[in-house]
Order: sequence, then C-alpha cells, then structure tokens
Amino acid sequence: MTKIVTLTLNPALDKSTEIEQLIPEQKLRCSPMRVDAGGGGINVSKAIRRLGGDSVAVFPFGGQNGMVLCNLLEQEGVSIKALEVVGETRENMAVRESSTNAQYRFTMPGLALTEQDADKCLDIIGQLKPRYLVASGSLPPGLRETYYEKVASFAKEIDAKFILDTSGRALQAAADEGLYLLKPNLQELSALSEKPSLEMNQVDDAALDIIRMGRCEVVVVSLGAQGALLVTADRVEHVPAPMVKKLTTVGAGDSMVAGMVWALSEGKSFQEMVQIGVACGSATTLNPGTRLFRTEDVWRLYEWITTYGERYRIRDFS
Repeated sequence: MTKIVTLTLNPALDKSTEIEQLIPEQKLRCSPMRVDAGGGGINVSKAIRRLGGDSVAVFPFGGQNGMVLCNLLEQEGVSIKALEVVGETRENMAVRESSTNAQYRFTMPGLALTEQDADKCLDIIGQLKPRYLVASGSLPPGLRETYYEKVASFAKEIDAKFILDTSGRALQAAADEGLYLLKPNLQELSALSEKPSLEMNQVDDAALDIIRMGRCEVVVVSLGAQGALLVTADRVEHVPAPMVKKLTTVGAGDSMVAGMVWALSEGKSFQEMVQIGVACGSATTLNPGTRLFRTEDVWRLYEWITTYGERYRIRDFS
C-alpha cells in the first residue's frame, strides 16, 4: 500500500522572474527565468519529498511542456504516474517587482481534459491503494465543476482518507459527498457555510457545523499571516504563524497541505499536523518565485511555533 498519492488534474510549468519595476510599453529587463514543476498536488508531492517523505504524484501531461514537467519531477526524486494526453501542458508566470516587493501572477488556461482521461487517473490511483489521497488545485477545462465529488466517492471506495484543497463549486460538491480533511480559507469557509462573510469569533462554530453535518472529519482554516485554526468534533485550537518577510505566495498553501499530510502519515497528532503545516507554508513565503521551502527553514519556524507560539494565540478562538 502507498501511504500518500497526490492528484493534480491541472498541472503546469511554473515560471518566475524578477524586475525592478513593471512599466507598460517598455522593454523590461528581467532576472534569469526559473522553471519549476507546478500544480497543486504536484507541489504537495515536491514538498513531501523535501520533508523526507514519499508520495506518488498522479497527473495528466501533454506535449513538450509535459515532458519537461515529468523530467523536473524525476530530477527532484518525486515518484510519478503520469498519463499522456493530447495537447500541451500549460505554463504559468510569476513576476516579482523588486522595488515594491509586489508579485504579479499570470495563470494560463489548463490543458483540456476529458472525463474519460480524468477517470484513467483514478484507475491509476486505485492500483496504488493509498492511505491518503490528496487533491489540490483547480479543475481544467473539459471537466464538470463537480468532478471532485466523484473523487471523494472514489476515495471512499478504495478506503483512502481524502484531503482536498480547492475552491468554489468544486469544493462545495466534494464536501457534499464527504471527505476526511478540508483546508478552506475564510472566504471558502464562508461559502461552505452559505454566509456572505464570517466574523473571527464565528469561524470555529462554522467549521464545527461542517463537521457535524458529516461533510468532513477535520477542518483546518487557513488564516494567512495569523496562522491556522484546527477544528475537530471535540477541539478547537489556533496555531499562530511566525512573522516572516514574505517574498511570494506561490505554493504556500500547497506546502501547508504537504506538511499536514506528511505529519499524518508519520503518526503525528492533529496539533503537530497543523504546526508543521503552518511552518511549511510560512517557510515557502521566504523564497522568491516558485521555489517552495527550504527544509531547514521549516524546522526553524516549527521550533518557534512550538516554543513561542502560545503567547501569540488569537484569544477570540479560546
């Protein structure tokens, strides 16, 4: 049995560069381009590898970009089971303006995918028999927006704990089917709760309602610079994030998911799971572009969270 399998239905080559200032109608001199394998679940697998864990990344790929994507993952030591499809894997671009530290992210349409090809990815996952199945990222053109509901049902059939990180109707549909762990931000939690917005002191009750309705077993609410809120049927706990100089947001959420699922696979407690997840997400923001985190930064920030984090807890959640 494979411990962790990640599913990325909308993979990408993530490219990043820097310029001093973004000015229209001028030729802009950029720093050397960096190219990374990207897409939600792929980022999760990359981050798990950096933590010393193993996973199998399952995804469709096409064309020259798809071959580059596979080669990059193999160079990082990530195990892959890739399905070749017709077309060209997309490219995304992130540009950091060094004079202001502003980041501009250009996301291209994904490679169109038929439901038959998406189902072939599920067949691959079924053969791997994972303990944890992680799906992260958007759905590509060609798939109905409720496709993750089918993935949630499939995870039950193969007795895998399904962890999902997505948004919009895709998130709603999967939650209706039920899964193991959700990682919404405040906006996504509001949508799941069918409310226009949530005050901070309403977040824990909203997450508890989702659990009581049987939509998932664990909710980890991402609070950005304030860390995350862990909610289960019998506990609510805030895990603060350390103060860091943010250079990017690319891959931070995926890194957080990676830290959490790696911790679960290692038998860590829910508290440790979220602490490690927050450390991974925060560590990723320290690096420009699409690099994800350095492992030494993760454990340095984790030490801060476990040693000093108590005094920075948000009291509204007590």
